[in-house]
Amino acid sequence: MAENFRYQQLTQQLQQLLAQGHWQPAERLPSVRALCKQYQLSLATVQHALHQLEALGLVEARARSGYYVRQPLSAVATTKPESAPASPAPVTVPELFVDIMNRSAAFDIQPKGPVVNLPHLTLLHRLLSRTLRQHGSRYALHYDEPTGLPALREQLSLHYRHYGLALKEDQFCITAGCQHALFLALQAVCQPGDIVAVEHPAFYGVLQLLQQLQLQVLEIPTQQDGLDTAALQQALSRWQVKACVVTPAYATPTGACMSPAKQQHLLALAAQYDLAVIEDDIYGDLGFYQRPSPLKSLDTEQRVILCSSFSKALSRDLRIGWIAAGRWHDKVARLKLVSQLAGSQSVQQALALFLAQGHYKRHLQHYRNQLQHQRDQLLNALQLYWPEARYTVPQGGLALWLELPGKPNCTEAYTHCLQQGIVLTPGELFSSSGQFQHFLRLSFTNPMVGSRLTALQTLARLLRNKH
Repeated sequence: MAENFRYQQLTQQLQQLLAQGHWQPAERLPSVRALCKQYQLSLATVQHALHQLEALGLVEARARSGYYVRQPLSAVATTKPESAPASPAPVTVPELFVDIMNRSAAFDIQPKGPVVNLPHLTLLHRLLSRTLRQHGSRYALHYDEPTGLPALREQLSLHYRHYGLALKEDQFCITAGCQHALFLALQAVCQPGDIVAVEHPAFYGVLQLLQQLQLQVLEIPTQQDGLDTAALQQALSRWQVKACVVTPAYATPTGACMSPAKQQHLLALAAQYDLAVIEDDIYGDLGFYQRPSPLKSLDTEQRVILCSSFSKALSRDLRIGWIAAGRWHDKVARLKLVSQLAGSQSVQQALALFLAQGHYKRHLQHYRNQLQHQRDQLLNALQLYWPEARYTVPQGGLALWLELPGKPNCTEAYTHCLQQGIVLTPGELFSSSGQFQHFLRLSFTNPMVGSRLTALQTLARLLRNKH
């Protein structure tokens, strides 16, 4: 814990120096050993701090050369946050969301394009077949316990321990995906009419849940280093907010990563205003350079509810997630029993074996490299075919946030693009207030080559002609 505090302290010091222009863009930072000597810290602590700055997009590592200040990209998209958060309001998610999901196109502008080979699934399916052969009859005649298979919960406990979060297996509850986990979290802490703070732009799945649960949304601007906690503090002083939903690691759609200083500030505000913090950690395992410690690792009051799943890192088809609800654990377990009754024991057993045998860890090492390569393919394509556009450069996750010059209405262009076999994810989906109409979320889940590269070229041409 002491080391965690020291690396966070160093991250904040270096971040402040960068903000003050102590090092100029493209300038090399002092070597790791020089920083160790200057700040009297261990090699591991300094490297951890540099990795955090890298995840925030402030510095970049160059092979056999060191760390350099990132060039300020003219291409970086900004959400131009308001000086103050908007007022709480009911939520309305555009019907466009349903059409996108019907086309299986949430993370793919061309869902009928070539399918990527996924060798890790062969191993997982083999373990699932073995589980069905060995335990199929027993599992077929008995329900799973409400909190899920103990073997899987134990593996989740071991997985998170590597990243600074010490939770016992009985503190987890298995769910039917991350969306289900977020649904249970909001049900546990809120009543209809309550106000929930969310990032702006926000994950449209969270907005959909707020609409279904008849909750009011309070949109808090998001910056490059995550949720604007100063704006949140201003909102908390004006309104009685019941919960705050955040994605500290590689949030969709921007790819933002919350800084240590903002994480500490958020938890201080949560304690001061008796706020439940719902952490969507679904992209945490997909950091290109490091796996950030979950926000819950800093939680000393059991008021952070951790939600995640295997959907983004392993397979959309599994529908296995989890929730660590802290002080609301018992209530969440009862709500899970009511809403799902039980999960598939065979799938959970196969996943537990997949983790226990080290397959998941090896898969992540390969998949992170693959995603980084695909992100770079997308960035190169944007620079070549859409140089006037502005966009974020995430250090993990699955998508970036694209701002279009001329401000074409991407929602209005949706149907026209469909005629070209292209499915957009318009920015309007990520706001309850109708903003971001000239923004898009673009994913690098698939390689940007062949027909998908052609689709991106066509998309750039179509939207360029819309203004």
